[in-house]
Amino acid sequence: MQRPTAVAGSALFFAIAPGVVAGLVPWWLTRWRVRGPLAQWAPVRAAGLTMLILGTVVLVQAFARFVAEGHGTPAPPRRPPAAAERLVVGGPGRRTAPALLPDSGYRGLLSELLA
Repeated sequence: MQRPTAVAGSALFFAIAPGVVAGLVPWWLTRWRVRGPLAQWAPVRAAGLTMLILGTVVLVQAFARFVAEGHGTPAPPRRPPAAAERLVVGGPGRRTAPALLPDSGYRGLLSELLA
């Protein structure tokens, strides 16, 4: 797969899958409004923000690795050319290789979460 196609496919999948689960659904539930200052929850909110930022960094890095090293997209393909052409073995998922296998789809995500 050519690099521009892989970048476009990865960006589209990033907007659809994690964008909906981590962005659109929470917005539908809360509209990003907090009732009251909740000063006693400040440490929990800070920890949540830290986890959100770190998780986003890991996710963006994984998507970039699929383009750069795997020459494909992490999206489960409808057609074989969309899949990663090479095994991606670097980054945070290097110890859970099945999580980064081409065509692993949500099984890879599940193994990352349970590892």
